[in-house]
Amino acid sequence: MIANFFEYEFLRNTFYTGLLIGLIAPLLGTFIVVRRLSLIADALSHVTLAGIAFGLLLEKKYILGGVITPFYAGMGFSVIGSVFIERLRSVYKAYQELAIPIILSGGVGLSVIFISLANGFNTDLYNYLFGSVSAVSRSDLYSIIVITVIVITVIFLFYKELFMLSFDEEHAVVSGIHAKRIHFLFIVLTALVIAASIRIVGVLLVSALMTLPVAASIRIAKGFKQTIVLSIIFGEISVIIGLISGYYFEIPPGGTIVVTSILILLLSISIKKLKFNLSRKKAIQ
Repeated sequence: MIANFFEYEFLRNTFYTGLLIGLIAPLLGTFIVVRRLSLIADALSHVTLAGIAFGLLLEKKYILGGVITPFYAGMGFSVIGSVFIERLRSVYKAYQELAIPIILSGGVGLSVIFISLANGFNTDLYNYLFGSVSAVSRSDLYSIIVITVIVITVIFLFYKELFMLSFDEEHAVVSGIHAKRIHFLFIVLTALVIAASIRIVGVLLVSALMTLPVAASIRIAKGFKQTIVLSIIFGEISVIIGLISGYYFEIPPGGTIVVTSILILLLSISIKKLKFNLSRKKAIQ
């Protein structure tokens, strides 16, 4: 079944992109979940949708058509949205969580406006919403490769700082870590990963790929690094199964990827519960 993904170029692009997304989304998602910032992914995905709708509007009205593609417009909006979240967090220091719903609402509002100006939904926008196995071009694949290299490099170089900020921000600041700079870099990376993932998973479901594999790995992992490794494995399994089933059943892969992630999560919860019951029985005996 996987052989078809190497027979045609557009399917190879999709498969390679899926593998990269299955790597970087849970990798970054581990830090997002631990820092209790899961909703940031939702906020930035809606801002990305606004950028995609804006790019489609430009293409439809032939204003800079072909120069600013929906993919890069979505990426630009996502990065800008991440900058605004950081600015709002500094404005509302006592209520920093307010930044997320503010940006999310703004993204939804802009999306409605741009979609309306473009005279409603079309096939391209539907693919961006729920993912597609045929939407990834070679240039998109190259862009995602660059983003993957950037994400892995930054996490490798700043792993210690990100780890400390995730578990004890006050201690990290006292230790001399520039928390604001690291957090800003982290949220920009999140914006890039979300924008990169929309081709495969879709705007409305991309946050699930960043959180569900992590939620599953947390249940059975024995440490933070093991959580990262397991979340990446679960993410890759979800993407591969989702892409293959989406291709053969002719449905958007985003839905099948998320459903697979949920099944893995339920399995991990069951395994954890089974282990607990077995250890309890042994203790009683």
